[in-house]
Amino acid sequence: MFVYIIVLLIVALVIIAVWVSAIQQHKEKQEAERRKELAKQKRIIEESEDVLVNSANIPMSGAMLQVIQKRVHNALATMVELSPTSRELKNRLHESTERMNSEPANLSDSDNVALPDNDKQLIALVQGIKKLRQLLRSEHSKGKVDTQVFVKEDRRLEKIQLRINVESQIKRGLSAKTANMVGSARQYFEKAYATIMAVTYSDEYVTEKKNQLESYLNEISTELKASNASAVKKKAEKEKDDLDVLFAPKKKW
Repeated sequence: MFVYIIVLLIVALVIIAVWVSAIQQHKEKQEAERRKELAKQKRIIEESEDVLVNSANIPMSGAMLQVIQKRVHNALATMVELSPTSRELKNRLHESTERMNSEPANLSDSDNVALPDNDKQLIALVQGIKKLRQLLRSEHSKGKVDTQVFVKEDRRLEKIQLRINVESQIKRGLSAKTANMVGSARQYFEKAYATIMAVTYSDEYVTEKKNQLESYLNEISTELKASNASAVKKKAEKEKDDLDVLFAPKKKW
């Protein structure tokens, strides 16, 4: 009887140990998942803030800014749920709520943008626009951005990207033309023209740049024809002079 009780106690202890271990593993798994989700939301906030920094020179509309602020706010709200005792996260969530409710200043729905002076700044500007569009698509795919807002904002960013591409090529083409690098100028203008012709919509800017680039290309074509004709004429004159020298009567001394 005594042995039977000991066996029961041992079995009970084993069961309790297994149960405690299972609970501990479950808690550790939950904690690991909590930390993983916190890290994910932190990355979302950092990515959103990076997009704002990289887009400093891009005309920012109120709707686009609202999308970014809402993305940050939702990430912070999730982090507060995961860490309800964190005062820092609660304070950041409160600040985020105030920013969302405040009236933003210096915002514009325009697609005009000033071109940077150097290629490094230009690349950063283009990357900023691409990240904005990626963020917008991501939020729309999650159902957090209205389709009408998405279409309007994506088209606006597309137009800004088009302006940067076309205007930078035209700027380079004009510089090459000024430096008498006509071949290079033509390549820049042709690249800009191909970009404009690939656009699936038409507006005042597209029509204006199409006409402007056609004018530049026609002008270069005329210059090259004139230059080639001049070169042919000079070559013919030189060959004529050489023949005159060859067949000229020899002088008698």
